[in-house]
Amino acid sequence: DVNVGRRGTDFMAEVVRKVQETVSVPLSIDSPDFELIKGGLEAYDPEKGGGKPIVNSISALRTEIFELLKDVPARAILLVTERRTEEGSKACETAREAFDAARDLFEKATSFGLTEDDVIFDPGIAPIGADTEGRFRRTIETLKLIHSDPVLGRCHASVGLSNFTVMLPKRRPNGDPVRSSLESAFLTLAMPLGLDTIIGSVKRKYRICEEGDEALACLKEILELEGFEALMRLDRFCRG
Repeated sequence: DVNVGRRGTDFMAEVVRKVQETVSVPLSIDSPDFELIKGGLEAYDPEKGGGKPIVNSISALRTEIFELLKDVPARAILLVTERRTEEGSKACETAREAFDAARDLFEKATSFGLTEDDVIFDPGIAPIGADTEGRFRRTIETLKLIHSDPVLGRCHASVGLSNFTVMLPKRRPNGDPVRSSLESAFLTLAMPLGLDTIIGSVKRKYRICEEGDEALACLKEILELEGFEALMRLDRFCRG
């Protein structure tokens, strides 16, 4: 994932070229700025990258970025956390609204020539340490709806996984990991629902949790709880 903040188009292009001198995997060109994405895509060499680059990301309010993909073949992460309205935009408050946003963006993407394999849905992932509104549950339910759809279910799905535990301690008092354990538990729940891509950390040791795993049990219980009860359950896990 290549993100250069606001340093400019030329800087983005130079970073893409420098990274491709070192690694031979597809790059994710990450910016909300049309010109920065354009600079990154134009600098990207698909032969060095082993395939198409990934645009990260396109939302209902940034669909003009699809115009770039008419000339530069690429895959795209479609952010389904907001929908366009007559007033501008509206955050998706339910899994059904997020699913509708995914369907709308998919139709737009395919009209610009993207295939099902080019589309990567991002249902959004919020810090669980401050989640009093059930956003974790909404993420899981959105993945379920997309995965069960006969068309959208053939696409890919991704999250920025490190966002999930950003506010939590790294370890419990006994030394056991907190962040990597909960992120692994999230993967265990989400991968059967179509999640096959993440923006993750090379410092994490991800794994699939076995039934009975403490972190997995914690997340399953949180899915059934509301508001501060969910935060209290998370706190008990973090304290060990």
